[in-house]
This record gives sequence, C-alpha cells and structure tokens, in this order.
Amino acid sequence: MSEQQGVRYEKVDDGYFEKRGLRRYAGVWSLWALGVGAVISGDFFGWNFGLTAGGFGGLLAATIIITVMYIGLCACIAEMSPALPHTGGAYSFGRSTMGPWGGFITGLGENMEYVITPAVIVVGIGGYLGAVFGTPDAFQPVWWLIAYLLFVGLNIVGVEMTFRFTVVITFVALAILVVFFIGAIPLFEWDNALNIPPDPALTAGMTAEQARWLPQGWMGIAYALPFAIWFFLAIEELPLAAEEAHDPKRDMPRGILLGLATLVVTAFLTLFLNAGIAPGAAAVGATDEPLFLAFGTIFGEGIGSKALALFAVAGLIASFHGIIYAYGRNIYSLSRAGYFPRWLSVTHQTRKTPHVALIGGAALGYAAALVIHFAGGDSSVGAVLLNMAVFGAMISYVMQCVAFVILRRRHPDIERPFKSPLGTPGAIVALVIALGTLVFLFMNEEYRPGVIGAAAWYVAGLLWFGFYARKRMVLAPEEQFAIDAMAQASNRKG
Repeated sequence: MSEQQGVRYEKVDDGYFEKRGLRRYAGVWSLWALGVGAVISGDFFGWNFGLTAGGFGGLLAATIIITVMYIGLCACIAEMSPALPHTGGAYSFGRSTMGPWGGFITGLGENMEYVITPAVIVVGIGGYLGAVFGTPDAFQPVWWLIAYLLFVGLNIVGVEMTFRFTVVITFVALAILVVFFIGAIPLFEWDNALNIPPDPALTAGMTAEQARWLPQGWMGIAYALPFAIWFFLAIEELPLAAEEAHDPKRDMPRGILLGLATLVVTAFLTLFLNAGIAPGAAAVGATDEPLFLAFGTIFGEGIGSKALALFAVAGLIASFHGIIYAYGRNIYSLSRAGYFPRWLSVTHQTRKTPHVALIGGAALGYAAALVIHFAGGDSSVGAVLLNMAVFGAMISYVMQCVAFVILRRRHPDIERPFKSPLGTPGAIVALVIALGTLVFLFMNEEYRPGVIGAAAWYVAGLLWFGFYARKRMVLAPEEQFAIDAMAQASNRKG
C-alpha cells in the first residue's frame, strides 16, 4: 500500500483491470456524433424555460454569454484531452493538476451533471410522447421507465452498437431541425418573440422597448443563463471516450470543435425561430414540447404535425442515449480508481461495456425525477432537474479551466497534439462565466430548492471521499499518469 497527499493506494492484481476492460471503436465522425447527439435535445426541450425566466432578449443575451464560455471551455478540453487520453475525462484533468481531491471535486461535479441530465431529457421524452399519444400526466413516469430500460440496454449491448446508433440518430435529429428551420423562416415575426408581458416591478425605470425585450428586467439575463447552457451542455463529454477511440490524439480535438460549431448554429436558429413563430415566446416558454407547438403552426394540427413531433423525439433520444454513455464512463472511471465503490466499474465479460455503472446511474437519475415529480409544486420537473444538472456542470467547468491553466504552467513539456488558440485568457473568461452562473443558480427562488438539494448531494459525496474512499484508492491509469507527471515535474525542478 502506498500513500500520496493523504490518499492511500492499495495494490490490486492483474485480474482487477482485466475485469474492467473497454474496446476501441470510435473515429472522428463517431466522436462528432457523440458530442452533437448528447447535446441536440437542448434544441428540442429545456432551453425554452429561459423565455419565461428572462424573456426573448434575456435569453438571447444569456445565449451569447454562454456561447463565449463554451468556446473557451472547448478550446481547453481540445488541448487537454489528447494530452491526457484517459476515460476519466474531466476527472483526469483535475487529478493530473490538482491531486486526488482536485480530481474528485471535478469528477463528482461531472457525475452529477451526467446522472441528472438524462433525467431532464427523459421528462422531455415523456412530454412529447404524452402529447402525441394523449396519455395523462400520471402516466409520465411510465414513459420515463420505458426510455431508461431501452437505452440503458442499448448501451450495454456494445460500444459498436452505441456509436452506430449515435451517428444515425444524430443525423435524424439534425434533419428534423432542418425541416423545422425551413418551415419556420417565412413565419417569423418579432411580435411573437416579444409577446411576454413585462413585469412592472422588475422593469421600473426601463423604456417600453427595453421592457419588451427584457420583461423580467436586467436580472432576467442572469436567470436565463442555466437554460442557455442547455443548448451546449454535455459537448464536453467527448474525452470520456478516449479509451474507446482509435486515435484520440488526432480525432478528439476535431470531434469537439466540429461538434461545438454545429451546436452554435442550431442554438441560435432554434432560439429565433421557435420563439418567433406563433404561438410565440409566452406559450413556448411554458411548454414541455416546444417543437410540437412549432410543427402545429407550420403544418397545422392533425396527424402530420403529430407524426413530426414523434420524429422530434429523435432529438431527445439522441441526447438521452449519448449522456447515458457519458455517465456510464464517468462512474466507471471514478469507481475503477476507488473514488466510488469499485464494484461499479466491472465491465461485461464479453461485451466490454460498464453495465453495472450504466444500471446504477439510471436508477439514481430515475429516482431523482420521481422524487421531484411526486413532491409536486408549481415548477416544471424538467426545469428543476435542469438547474440541478447545471449546478454540477458549473463546478466541473470551473475545475477544468483551472486544470488547463495549471497544466500550461506546471507541465509545459508534455506532448500537446493540439494547442488552444485562446490560451490561458480563454480559460479565464470561461471560468469567470461559469462561476457567475453558479452564483446566479441560487438567486432564482423558483428553482432554489432543487439547487440546494444538488448542493447537499455534492457535499455528501465529498464526505464519502474524505472519510472513506481516499483510504482505499487504486492506481488506475489516470492515477498512475498523474503520479508519474508529478515525479517528472519534481525532477525537473531538482
């Protein structure tokens, strides 16, 4: 047994890692599809709650700010991921630069993001299917369960099937959006986008035109930030596929940056066109199926619009499927190193997929959705869960930006197949925006209970590591790489 910075590592036999093997399959287009597919549901559901929070102008400003953040973040990740090509992703970045505590703080935030995000998406899937088939609200948890069973099962079948399905469903989702964009462009009117009545108490001192754009006042921009994040959240999951990619050093930066470029285009088109056609922003901001409303406007009510809405579920499925993949690999990597219970990292004997982690994450996400559903209240289940997921994501983003800065300063000599053109300034800008968003999450009273619950969940995880897990760690690839890098840095100084 060895010890590093108060963390004890236990020796394990060769059989430990043999039971935790993965299989390489993904190329650049598989990675692009994984990144875009994991996020594309943000154009179908979730973003629209930002219209209620900040109005069209508030959400537009928030989306511009968040786009800047993701450009800075993705540039950092595109540099770090081929330099540190391990399945741990964000956790491995934090571990290599800030030690075991830094790794766990980063990985736990990402874990919360990826476990809760499918729960948000499955609420959207239930909303669309309920609207198409006319099922009552009480039936929603059944739709959620069916979705989890189907797509956790598909992820367990094998990495080949996972990526093949991801590519197909991502292209289907993009095709649905293209149909929507083409149909909506001639119907766009500013009066639809700006039809949310201003709140007199929040817009006092503003001109009539300013109030029309910002019906919730200037703070509406801050309140809309979590929902703008939904246009991009989870693009950063790609490094989790590092041990299943054929050539992560070449393909990972390409996949991340191509995926981000695709999402920037779809985000702004969706915001303008879905809010800017009848019934307008006020109705779109209050629904669980915004694209269903749009198809009704474009094609009329009836079988045709319902069929297209059913196809629109493809966008939600693409992300649901992709982020199930992500939380499976996140749980797998953290448990393989001992941060989480080790049994969670066992992979399927023949299919080489982390089936235990996939099932465990699904059970936790489904339980969270059920608790909020049955707790009642006036807030949307999806919107509450969304804010919880963003809480974990912002912690992870802050830590990854810090890791990038430290890696540049302390390890300038490691191989970097790709270098961020934005450098340290880009990382700092992204870090500041992420920190600000984290603070603003606690300022919206409507969703504050969910965010506080997420914070309590996070603190419980830190206590688990501090009192138990840190004394029973394993030298997984991320851990060994970090220890070797620290030793090399010390030798250079010496």
